Amino acid sequence: MRFPEFTGEWKLVQLSQIADFVGGGTPSSSNASFWNGSIPWISSSDIKDGNIYDISITRFITKEAIDKSTTKLCPAPVILLVSRVGVGKVALSNKKLCTSQDFCNLINIKCNPNFLAYDLVRTMKQKSREAQGTSIKGVTSYEIQKIRFWLPEKKKEQDKIATFLSLLDHRIATQNKIIEKYESLIKGIGNKLFSFKMRFKTNDGNDFPSWKTKSFENIGKTFSGLSGKAKEDFGIGKPYIQYKQVFDTPQIQIQNCGLVNVLDSENQNNVKYGDILFTVSSETPDEIGMSSVLLDEVDEMYLNSFCFGYRLSSFEVLNPLYASYFFRDSSFRNKVVKIAQGSTRYNISKSEFIKLKISLPCIEEQARIASFLSAVDEKIKEEKEILALYLIQKNHLLRQMVI
Repeated sequence: MRFPEFTGEWKLVQLSQIADFVGGGTPSSSNASFWNGSIPWISSSDIKDGNIYDISITRFITKEAIDKSTTKLCPAPVILLVSRVGVGKVALSNKKLCTSQDFCNLINIKCNPNFLAYDLVRTMKQKSREAQGTSIKGVTSYEIQKIRFWLPEKKKEQDKIATFLSLLDHRIATQNKIIEKYESLIKGIGNKLFSFKMRFKTNDGNDFPSWKTKSFENIGKTFSGLSGKAKEDFGIGKPYIQYKQVFDTPQIQIQNCGLVNVLDSENQNNVKYGDILFTVSSETPDEIGMSSVLLDEVDEMYLNSFCFGYRLSSFEVLNPLYASYFFRDSSFRNKVVKIAQGSTRYNISKSEFIKLKISLPCIEEQARIASFLSAVDEKIKEEKEILALYLIQKNHLLRQMVI
């Protein structure tokens, strides 16, 4: 794919022919004065995948730090290639900076640096796949210098391709910000709703009744996940909800279920619509007791052994959709964290969990809250679908426009 106004040839070029290479290093962290300067310094974690302009600069060093370490000051523009930890990431900086030893940096670039950075995105992804499973050495500077690529002879064509792809990247960045805004909105409003700082009105403008305190012991009962299963039982059979499904999202996505072989003679608990599922173990207390609600009608489905379920006695007390938002909010999460037990790995017991008390609005107000938060959730899904389309378009154009 080419812009119609260009017809000239593209030439095959080796990377070492059109740029100089500079490595990096890390000044001593024990010398605080090294880290009190004005010269940007980045590590591989400061480079984000997916956008060559997305660089997070939070650390600054002094000239003395450069003089007394192996890091180098790279003049702008500089293409940053992560060749070790985080291998495969590519970024372009229009500011001079220093990097850690995980980078191989291109300076004094003799073509459009934006065009070259976009071309290297695909090449470095391939290099990262080749480096999977190898030691920390990643991709050597020598290997990178030997990379060959096709370069339009006319710089105007390089410029136009780079500008086009850059505009698409900026649109993707804007789309990400839109999603972040909605995610922040749903979190912020949800927190206000669940902590009584914001209340809905009835249809005729009156206040809903006061919230009532309920005990888990009185509105439902817990049940266990799968038991007595061996490794060979998984991969075939009936659908079961996996730990990650519960941990990742407030509402179970049943299309992501695993399979488990369950005999008719076994006494295993099935999950049902409206069941609230909780994780029982985590490496940190802040991640313990993550919840997800099953909002689909299912015939036969099970729950993994690292979670437990909570089944409501009546949906007239707690709306399942409302529950999916409420149990993920910090107002409830803080209560769960307090009952976490452990040192290297944390757990919660069902006997302690069932003693927790929660404040609930009337079922009509629950429905109003759930409907509002669900509408924002749907908007987030729509925006994520738009983002996915932009990313597909970008990958297609990279394959077609950069040989």
